[in-house]
Amino acid sequence: MQYKYLYTKRAASKIRTFYKNVGKKYRHTYSYEDMERNVRDAFFAIYAIECTLPRRRPTISRWAGYHMANTDKWYYAYTIEGDTITVVDVCHAQNMHE
Repeated sequence: MQYKYLYTKRAASKIRTFYKNVGKKYRHTYSYEDMERNVRDAFFAIYAIECTLPRRRPTISRWAGYHMANTDKWYYAYTIEGDTITVVDVCHAQNMHE
């Protein structure tokens, strides 16, 4: 099945904010190009949901009622309505806790 993918402003903001903070913390070794690449990779991974990223049961309670998928770095909470997948929230792997 061919899906349409959407993501909320909240999800996009969390990805960008995470890597901006990495850039601030490691400003001598983490370049702007590194940040752009990491942000782009996190967004591109959204398009693998339900194709190569399998559906999982959410592991954190605030995502109850959503589906979850993950890459090695990011966890995505999403809904499916017809042929549209909407990513409503994201969380970096090192921040996955209650």
